[in-house]
Amino acid sequence: MLLRDVLAVLNRLAPLELAEEWDNVGLLLGRSDQPVQRIMTCLTVTAATVAEACQENADLLVTHHPLFYRPVQRLNDQSEEGRLALSLTRAGIAVYSAHTAYDNAPGGINDQIAALLELESVQPLRPALAERQCKIVVFVPESDLARVSDALFAAGAGVIGQYRECSFRLPGTGTFFGTEQTHPTVGQKGRREEVAEWRLEVVCPERLVDEAIRALRSAHSYEEPAYDVYPLRPGYRPGGAGRIGHLQREQTLQILLQKIRQHWHYEAVRYVGEPEQLVGRVAIACGAGGNLLSDAIRAGAEVLVTGEMRFHDLLAAHAEGLCVVLLGHYSSERFAIEILARRLAELFPQLTVWASHRERPIIRS
Repeated sequence: MLLRDVLAVLNRLAPLELAEEWDNVGLLLGRSDQPVQRIMTCLTVTAATVAEACQENADLLVTHHPLFYRPVQRLNDQSEEGRLALSLTRAGIAVYSAHTAYDNAPGGINDQIAALLELESVQPLRPALAERQCKIVVFVPESDLARVSDALFAAGAGVIGQYRECSFRLPGTGTFFGTEQTHPTVGQKGRREEVAEWRLEVVCPERLVDEAIRALRSAHSYEEPAYDVYPLRPGYRPGGAGRIGHLQREQTLQILLQKIRQHWHYEAVRYVGEPEQLVGRVAIACGAGGNLLSDAIRAGAEVLVTGEMRFHDLLAAHAEGLCVVLLGHYSSERFAIEILARRLAELFPQLTVWASHRERPIIRS
């Protein structure tokens, strides 16, 4: 099996377009055409996980945290990430990082935490905006209708979900008065003309509008085609940052903490709030959740379950009466790396897939 086949499945599990803009996700090291037989998952690329991947002859390392966060200016042995990247390259091991794409994906880490807590009516805390779309409207004579439609479709317009070549057409009448400098395709200059035309409408991704207009003008027989471009209100796509939902019944913070300790086998859970405070509406933000604090407050959350937060964010949460449960960054995400390994093993029974056996949290208690 080739790496590109595995990448296609990873992108379905954690669509890269759901990653945060600042993130660095996808195939970070390796060739998409290299063969893959052995896959290891881990939370972070460290000396320990790289040594394990090399010793176990892994072909692909699927990590949560990216090997490179910032643009790489030098790749040498003078930095830790450089040494790790060189070791992986020498061993022929590719690196794929999902990070916030996996956090935000339907069925991703935040959804997995929501499932462990048995939350109901779970929704993204910050829904993911769909790609910006525009509506292109052009007026064409019947003789141009098929040619202009085909040109717009070929340029990427007319896609709605899984449907392609979508358009709306309405017959009507157009008028024009050509000056002496014009060369009209139909009618004559120097007088007002009435022409039977079709109103052709298609949706188009904003990033493809310029290309679609060039294609439209090239296919249209008019010297000056009449067309409009309307920006459309952005919609939402499945997934998004964080989650918000309800416990099956209201309970004290202390009872919720007991459930969390049982699921995570982690006694050192830290929290902000009174143990006897009643909570029912729960927000979730795996990893570092400070950037979703204001979203949780606006959504009416009574407790935010996250990995870690800055001290002053905790003060702000406390001032708003919002309880916060700190699982630890490692604990809030590592369990999902094991789930991902099991999922990949189910999807690729012909491959050997495992979660790192040597990865450990560096913060101890």
